[in-house]
Amino acid sequence: MNFPRVIPVLLLRGRGLYKTVKFKNPVYVGDPMNTVRLFNEKEANEIVVLDIGATAENRGPNFDFLEDLASECFMPFAYGGGITTVDQIKRLFFLGAEKAVINAAAFDQPGLIEDAARQFGAQSIVASIDVKKKMLGGYDVFTHNGTKGRGRKPTELARELESRGVGEILINAIDRDGTMSGYDLDLIGDVAAAVSVPVVACGGASGPSDFRAAISAGAAAVSAGAYFVFQGKHRAVLISYPSEVELNTIFTPEE
Repeated sequence: MNFPRVIPVLLLRGRGLYKTVKFKNPVYVGDPMNTVRLFNEKEANEIVVLDIGATAENRGPNFDFLEDLASECFMPFAYGGGITTVDQIKRLFFLGAEKAVINAAAFDQPGLIEDAARQFGAQSIVASIDVKKKMLGGYDVFTHNGTKGRGRKPTELARELESRGVGEILINAIDRDGTMSGYDLDLIGDVAAAVSVPVVACGGASGPSDFRAAISAGAAAVSAGAYFVFQGKHRAVLISYPSEVELNTIFTPEE
């Protein structure tokens, strides 16, 4: 049976794996290479790898590190962080990435999404939309690791990005990041209703009930970081990921 995709998200700074809460206070968790090996063993659907400092620090992808990561990764992976050119995307795919995740460059590099989708196909280009709730209601889109407000509604931006050629949208609720307080279902539903491409829910997952709720709200897939990856004793990385039997239990409707 084909279940909705359940995707671990790994946050990188340098060559380390980190966790954040509401995009702030990054805490070192461990070695991303070992984490990828563990997800290989768990037969994860795919993973998303995000360099959370690249854009804010005005640097591109660390291709040497990504080459090492790709050599350990036996599942499809998407990478985002510091991508600004089609040549960078081409190199990512050459190293083994399946998808490129575009965030700030959707604003700052006019034509990048269109050019990349035309050259590599829409299925290879993911738009990551990071969103905060406004004080008086509604939502605003942010880039640069949640530090730069863009004054755009996520639904309007999602429609625009779809028209420009993205094949998938990762919608990330900054206010829920790392809190394990549940996805923002209203946000997921609004964005999913605005576009026809798959929407991946991110930010706030605490367990299987949240996965079900996000799919019911309109997401095509779910993702999580803090729920799947945590630090055990002696600074060892520990992971959690549902088995096929557990996925069947999560996503099969009760009769």
